Amino acid sequence: MNEEYGRPFGVTKEGEAVRALTLDNGVLSCEILTFGATLRTLTVPGQEGPVDVVLGYDTLAEYEEQGGYLGAVVGRFANRIAKGRFTLNGQAYTLAVNDGPNHLHGGGRGFSHRVWSVEEVAAGRAVLTLDSPDGEEGYPGHLRVKVSYTLEGTALSIRYEASCDRDTPCNLTNHSYFNLDGQGSGPVLNQKIQLCASGYTPTDETSIPYGRVEPVEGTPMDLRQPTPIGAHIDESFQQLVWGRGYDHNFVVDGQPGLLRPSARAWGENSGVAMEVASTSPGVQFYTANFIEEGRTGKAGAVYGPRGAFCLETQYFPDSPNHPGFPSAILSAGETYDQTTRFIFSDAGR
Repeated sequence: MNEEYGRPFGVTKEGEAVRALTLDNGVLSCEILTFGATLRTLTVPGQEGPVDVVLGYDTLAEYEEQGGYLGAVVGRFANRIAKGRFTLNGQAYTLAVNDGPNHLHGGGRGFSHRVWSVEEVAAGRAVLTLDSPDGEEGYPGHLRVKVSYTLEGTALSIRYEASCDRDTPCNLTNHSYFNLDGQGSGPVLNQKIQLCASGYTPTDETSIPYGRVEPVEGTPMDLRQPTPIGAHIDESFQQLVWGRGYDHNFVVDGQPGLLRPSARAWGENSGVAMEVASTSPGVQFYTANFIEEGRTGKAGAVYGPRGAFCLETQYFPDSPNHPGFPSAILSAGETYDQTTRFIFSDAGR
């Protein structure tokens, strides 16, 4: 079915053909790969012309071999689960451990490294689907997933839907790396960030939350006002030291389930401004601390640490092991339904 849409983008190591789908509404344009339902490009208006604001690669081999999940949809459970273990309905489950002692972004071959099917493509919309069988990566239940990318005026909306025949953890997000001055333009430390979050979930040295929400006030985690990303990133605050910068879940103000502002960011040179609105309870702000210096990206760009930032709308990390967190358990027969919108303007300066 995939061969009916888009252009060829290589063949995986397992022999599956991958396509690249182009969306364009006359204001925004983007390219989406069937590998990982990956957002490979996102071109938006800047004050001096179009700007591609997401990191990516030119070849499928790089997406398969390089770490970092650039632009991919991650799941079945985005972010970390401590020691790859959780208990659900009295049964213990064991998952792959692929990030130090913990499970990360769905395991050894999560949704980011699967080839998705194409259900629909139009000028400004693409719908991709994926089946995750019972027991895949250790998770219970046969999960059916649908992700819809839609260009709406100056916004890119991503809607995540899923259903399962058994209770299961489900936490889906897009792992795009943004540089609002243009992908490959260097560090983002002078770009400004604002998080609509009065609290965050502090973690141990392996990035697993302790299970409590703490106020950001009086700490370098207080990004409620527009702040240069580099303003506090190197302070001797234990959370930043352990993460080599920001890599933390922030608790979005307002009622989960309602589409509300999560974050805003501004490009220093391009003038591109981005607002993120989401229905999810949290957002992971990550400053690409573990992208190694000199990694090659699209069109000969060279990437490195702090050369981008991520705003991963999500349930909180390790939620299945913390009853006090918003529940990320999708009950059998119910529907997971979350939406994130990235809204752009060129009034950022």
